[in-house]
Amino acid sequence: MIHPTAIVDVGAQLGEGTRVWHFAHICAGARIGKGCSFGQNVFVGNDVLIGDNVKVQNNVSVYDAVTLESDVFCGPSMVFTNVYNPRSAVTRKAEYRRTLVRRGATLGANCTIVCGVTIGAHAFIGAGSVVQKDVPDFALMVGVPARRIGWMSRHGERLHPDEDGLAICPATGERYRLIDGAVRLEA
Repeated sequence: MIHPTAIVDVGAQLGEGTRVWHFAHICAGARIGKGCSFGQNVFVGNDVLIGDNVKVQNNVSVYDAVTLESDVFCGPSMVFTNVYNPRSAVTRKAEYRRTLVRRGATLGANCTIVCGVTIGAHAFIGAGSVVQKDVPDFALMVGVPARRIGWMSRHGERLHPDEDGLAICPATGERYRLIDGAVRLEA
């Protein structure tokens, strides 16, 4: 479904079941998976790769050099950058820094992701946070600059590791283990 006010440039690849809402613009080089949703006033650049089941809420621009793996959630008005030190009078397209958002991560409303970082799988970036450094898998990050204040499950529930590093998701019962400062899902 592509809303009549949306612009999807010739050459853009959209997977089956992907929806593009009011006033969105998908550029010709974008490669987008199945079952995605792009809200009102979303922009997707040419050098962008997006997996399956990604939700990009209203007023988000996914600029060149950004990759969103499957199941990523981009909250309303969150921001990606692609130039680290922009100047209007200096062209720096050859200096874009790649940003990677791993599977299942959540980027909260109005957060900013400074280019050149990797957001770990199932990480959760709180609303309004500014991420300037790589984020580990399952990390709960908040603040300006963002800092880790805890861990989240794949289901989006806060984890509370016990003294042995075991944490159980209250919603699913999945077991997680905190080892050497990183959380891993137990098989």
